[in-house]
Amino acid sequence: MDNSFGNSRERHTLATEVGVMRELLTVEETAERLRVSVPTVRWLRQEGKLPKAYKVGPRVLWDPQDLDAWLEGQRDPDWSP
Repeated sequence: MDNSFGNSRERHTLATEVGVMRELLTVEETAERLRVSVPTVRWLRQEGKLPKAYKVGPRVLWDPQDLDAWLEGQRDPDWSP
């Protein structure tokens, strides 16, 4: 199993119970995906407002599907383009 932990631009993987490899996002990649700053991602995590993350050594990693589902739940029902 390859657990790559290079620079923040690399994709990271985690083996699940069934042996499937999933792509996980770093704090920096999560900030980019959500279009917010890194400090905002850290604050949202500290406040418990983001989906649960994986803690692998010093790294905090998110499943992109969890982030997408969370983001969909943040949609403002009163807003129209």
